[in-house]
Amino acid sequence: MIYRTLGNTGEKVSAIGVGGWHLGLPRVSEADSIRIVRAAIDRGITFMDNCWDYNEGASEVRMGKALRDGYRDKVFLMTKIDGRSRAEAARQLDQSLQRLQVETIDLVQHHEVLRFEDPHRIFDEEGAHQALLDARQAGKIRYLGFTGHKDPQIHLHMLRVAAAAGFRFDAVQMPLNVMDAHFRSFEQLVLPELVREGIGVLGMKSMANGILLKSGTVDPVECLHYALHLPTSVVITGIDSMEILDQACQAADSFRPFEPVELESLLSRTVEAARTGYYEPFKTTSLFDGTAANPQWLGDEPERLRQFFTR
Repeated sequence: MIYRTLGNTGEKVSAIGVGGWHLGLPRVSEADSIRIVRAAIDRGITFMDNCWDYNEGASEVRMGKALRDGYRDKVFLMTKIDGRSRAEAARQLDQSLQRLQVETIDLVQHHEVLRFEDPHRIFDEEGAHQALLDARQAGKIRYLGFTGHKDPQIHLHMLRVAAAAGFRFDAVQMPLNVMDAHFRSFEQLVLPELVREGIGVLGMKSMANGILLKSGTVDPVECLHYALHLPTSVVITGIDSMEILDQACQAADSFRPFEPVELESLLSRTVEAARTGYYEPFKTTSLFDGTAANPQWLGDEPERLRQFFTR
């Protein structure tokens, strides 16, 4: 397994991370999900991804069970919350702690920063950021980050709003794959800024749940190698079987940085398929936007702003 440093935190983490969403899918039994997590840890994977809303909490519950019996001490545990208000973020975080059966989560991230208004809600005086600062002060979390998959300009806006509030995130999660390189690119716009600021880079959607593979231009190991080639701290990948775990470990074991001619060949192969964003529907549709389908997860708008709508 490859290990890298998570930005300026000094934390050493595995370059491959276990994606939490797949662990709670109906087609994956609880016993199998626990077996996958523990086998991954035994094979050197230390970064565990999850989220408060994954599979109505089943993903966190299963990971919490998998991390019993001494496994918790072997991993860097991350989860995400959807709440935008201070109260809702605090509620979701406490629920995540209970499901994961831990007193401290290593990294908690504001999930699905998809709209230009999200950063302002998060950093409002009644916003979710204050809840995470409170939790960090109380020892419930160690590091803070945010995620999103829609548009690199929204990520840059989140970084600007945070800077205006005097805050720098420890990690940022975003799509990084061979198609993103050509279309509405996080790699081109956001990645250099994160590297410059020493913020940990969490790559996701290296295969977009297999959608990129349907283009017929790349195979799974090539997708993982491309994301590993970038200055990522961790490449988070969905693992729903022991076979897919083998594939991820094989990709780590066989990884070598691309030679320029190899990189050029891979990118030229994918440029036409990537041109319209068809194989990255998380950017071009709302199908991947959980909070769009469940706006109640966000919590109430700030009380001081609701006065504008009183009649």
